[in-house]
Amino acid sequence: MKTFKVLSALLSYPTEALIEAAPDLLTLLDAEKLLPAANRGAVGELIEEIAVGDVYDLQERYGLLFDRSKTLALHLFEHVHGESRDRGQAMVDLKAMYENAGLVIAANELPDYVPLFLEFLSTQPLSEARELLGQTAHIFAALAERLDRRQSRYKAIFDALVAIPAEAPRRDIVDELLKAPDADPMDLVALDAAWEEEEVRFGPGAQGQGACGHEGLIAKLRHARRAVGPAPTSLQ
Repeated sequence: MKTFKVLSALLSYPTEALIEAAPDLLTLLDAEKLLPAANRGAVGELIEEIAVGDVYDLQERYGLLFDRSKTLALHLFEHVHGESRDRGQAMVDLKAMYENAGLVIAANELPDYVPLFLEFLSTQPLSEARELLGQTAHIFAALAERLDRRQSRYKAIFDALVAIPAEAPRRDIVDELLKAPDADPMDLVALDAAWEEEEVRFGPGAQGQGACGHEGLIAKLRHARRAVGPAPTSLQ
């Protein structure tokens, strides 16, 4: 699905090439019609903003949001495992899932980087892409709320990622993620403290190790549910 490629491009570091491609991104979204109308409109506003923006201003804004704020990090397992050893195994499993699907990533790319994850989803059947998005939706919903606090149009991308799966994320899990301190990106002391904190844990015990494939990713992300009650029947 090319919609996932568009969202991946929008979450990547802004370049002149992205600015030039902006009109084509709108065309691709309209051709596929995967996004609900409201989400398409909001994503379109972000695209139009990028299309007329100065590349250096866009890069500075992107860096302040995603590079300096731990709670807006564009790495899935940052929000689940922090810097724990479990994150390393989760990375191995996610990379194996990509490779089993024929997607080879560069040595310097982390498998849980959201634009890369979306690139992978673009190669999968829509039903499977929706299933995986459903398992990550609580992370994307929390990111959307944090971006809303900053009045950032990047919120539209995460709202869209939450809207595509059949089921909405559980509110109690989103609230658990939002408990993490959300430092001002201009407060360097607070940022340093945030990056030094231990991982945020959502339940006792460790994850099952060695799982690969879609179920491996689901297991890594589902562990957050254990501290806030049993998962819905469809996730057992």
